[in-house]
Amino acid sequence: MTIRDLTFPPLLWGEAATGSAFDHACMRATQGCDPGMIAHNLGANMLEVALIFGPEVPLADAVVMLPLCGVGFQNALGALAPPEVAVHLEWAGGLRINGASCGTFKMAASDSDPSAVPDWLVVGFTLPLWPENEVAQGDTPNQTTLYAEGCVDVQAPELVEAFARHTLNWIGRWEDVGTKPLHDEWRGIVHGVGEEITQNSKHGTFLGVDERFGMLLRHGETTDLIPLTALLEDTV
Repeated sequence: MTIRDLTFPPLLWGEAATGSAFDHACMRATQGCDPGMIAHNLGANMLEVALIFGPEVPLADAVVMLPLCGVGFQNALGALAPPEVAVHLEWAGGLRINGASCGTFKMAASDSDPSAVPDWLVVGFTLPLWPENEVAQGDTPNQTTLYAEGCVDVQAPELVEAFARHTLNWIGRWEDVGTKPLHDEWRGIVHGVGEEITQNSKHGTFLGVDERFGMLLRHGETTDLIPLTALLEDTV
C-alpha cells in the first residue's frame, strides 16, 4: 500500500509504526510523548491505529475513552461506507460489520488504580481489510474483513483521518456536557444487549451499562457490575 501523509485536526498528529501501532503508542507514552499522538500502521491486510490520551480525571472515568473511540470509529466508517453497511460495537471492544466480527479495540494505562489519575491512556484498534488467505475467510463465517463487506472504496488513510476527526468531536462533547450524549449514541449501536454472554468469567444476561459504561450482567437474582477498567491490557 502506498502511504501518503495523513492530515489530522488540531491537537492531533500522526506517527507511523513499523509494527504494532498499539505497542508503539504505549512505548511512546511511556517515554513521555505528549497526548494527541496517533500511531498508525497501514498494512496491506490490516489497519492498526492507537491514540495517546493525557487524562485529567481518575482512571475509572478516563476509560470512557474506549467506548468514545468506538463511537468515533463507527461514525467515521458510517460516513465513508455504503449506507447499507451496518457497524456495531461490543462492550469489550469488539467491532462488528454486518453482524460479523471485524477487528477490536483495546486500551492500556500507566496505572491500574481506578482512583488514580494515570499519566497516560492508550486506546487502539485493529481492523482486518482483507483475509490473510482465501481459506481463512470461508472457515470462519462469524468473522469478516472490511473489504469483504462491500467497503472496497473505503481507503485506509481516509478512514484514519475520519476516525481522528469524529473522535476529537466526541472528546469535545464529553468535556462540555459529560457522558449523556455518548451514552445515547452508544446505546444505538451496541451489540448484544439482552443476550446471554460470558464476560470476565461471569455468565449472564447483558442488561446494559452504568454511568461509567460498566457492564451490568444478570444471572438469576444477582446483577454483577464489570467495570471498564477490567478491560485494561497489561503493559510491560
